Amino acid sequence: MRSDIDGVMGSGLEAWLAQQNTMREGAKKQATGRWVWGAVILMPLLAFLWFSPAARTAFAPIATFGGIGLAAWWGYRPISAATHAIKVGINSAIAQSFGVSYSAEVEPGSEFEAALTYGLIPGFDRSSFEDRWFGTLEGHAFNLYEAHLEDQRGSGKNRRWVTVFRGPVIHMGFGRKFHSTTLLERAGKHRKWLGLGGASDHVSFDGHRLDRVDQVHPTFEESFALYSDDRVEARVLVHPSYVEHLLRLEDAFEAQELRALFSKGEVVIAVEAGNLFESGGMNPAADRENAARAQRQFGALAGLALAINQNERGRVIEPGPQSPVDL
Repeated sequence: MRSDIDGVMGSGLEAWLAQQNTMREGAKKQATGRWVWGAVILMPLLAFLWFSPAARTAFAPIATFGGIGLAAWWGYRPISAATHAIKVGINSAIAQSFGVSYSAEVEPGSEFEAALTYGLIPGFDRSSFEDRWFGTLEGHAFNLYEAHLEDQRGSGKNRRWVTVFRGPVIHMGFGRKFHSTTLLERAGKHRKWLGLGGASDHVSFDGHRLDRVDQVHPTFEESFALYSDDRVEARVLVHPSYVEHLLRLEDAFEAQELRALFSKGEVVIAVEAGNLFESGGMNPAADRENAARAQRQFGALAGLALAINQNERGRVIEPGPQSPVDL
């Protein structure tokens, strides 16, 4: 399957985007009006505050920054809504070109719990999800969405939210029956006690032990580690020929790590790759570039999923010429 940006734009997206210019201009004017009214209201209130006895207390700066922040947020809301509408329109057209559907809203399912249980994603205190691409892709049930996971660090005034994972979670039905549980991850993540002696001989998740699976391909051993409760089946599911494709995709997205779980006849993939698919914007001149970038990003990730999921029905998607720095 190949999705070309010229075809996407020519199928109606370009005309639809042209129709949104009035909406975008209206959002800009509404935002400007709100900011002006915010300044009109805030200026006398803040002047009174700073010339009152409250100026000697901590309340004055807190109220000032809070008021300015609230006015800025109120003014930006129309722009944010317009940008979101453009993003949904562009991503929906891209999804249709690949034969799948798109939704900005996401409700994660059991695949997310499995990813958390087997260490594909880290523990977290706060989570948010967006940009779901779903349907049937090359004969496989397909589900992809972005996860943003944060952990609260520090205490008191130093308390802050820190991103511990941001990137896509991919969930696919596998084209071959299997009964084992197999984990594919970057080599060296799980090490023996005190980090000595190389990769661990086994790992355990909620009492489920997975043993290290040796691979004959040296590139595979250097780059990825494989753990399973059925070594024979694991070698069939995860062939060393995947490695080159996985490394190319990590480089293209400047991804920190890629991890995959084969379990219950399905595969779950987590890729630390930052915030993707942000195709919306207020500048009409940038629409095509934004759409092309989102199209390349989704095509590369879908190609990754199918490369891992190779069988008689699956093949790698060819999203067209691309440069890693453009992804």
